[in-house]
Amino acid sequence: LGITYGSVYATIQAVHLISMALIGGTILVADLRLLGVLLKDIPSETITKGTHQCFKYSLSVAIATGIFCAAGVADKVYYMPVFWIKMLALFAGSCFIFFIKLPLLNSRPHNEVDPWMLRRLAVASISIWFTVAATGRWIGFS
Repeated sequence: LGITYGSVYATIQAVHLISMALIGGTILVADLRLLGVLLKDIPSETITKGTHQCFKYSLSVAIATGIFCAAGVADKVYYMPVFWIKMLALFAGSCFIFFIKLPLLNSRPHNEVDPWMLRRLAVASISIWFTVAATGRWIGFS
């Protein structure tokens, strides 16, 4: 029985890692496009709308699998301050995407938005999600 459940836990953990990689990829592609670093020949509206679909699904999978993974070691992570910092950063990052970044980007064509505002959005987004990733990795060392 233990071997079977161990493989289920490992599989769900692998799905969690893949979903987190997809979140990181979508954030980096969209934000680096807003910064004018990547994919300059493709309109930023196309990139942000396309990556957002993948982001939403990946975030849902990461949260669902993360709950399962955390439940397996709940007595350990509950007492880790870094776990709660990660949860706060995850909440802040999600709120930033859904309530600040997307409403601004979807309100009008990107060429009508102040370019410095787009850059600030991208840097803020990368910073928040880097914090989520770094604290998540830190949990592994705690």
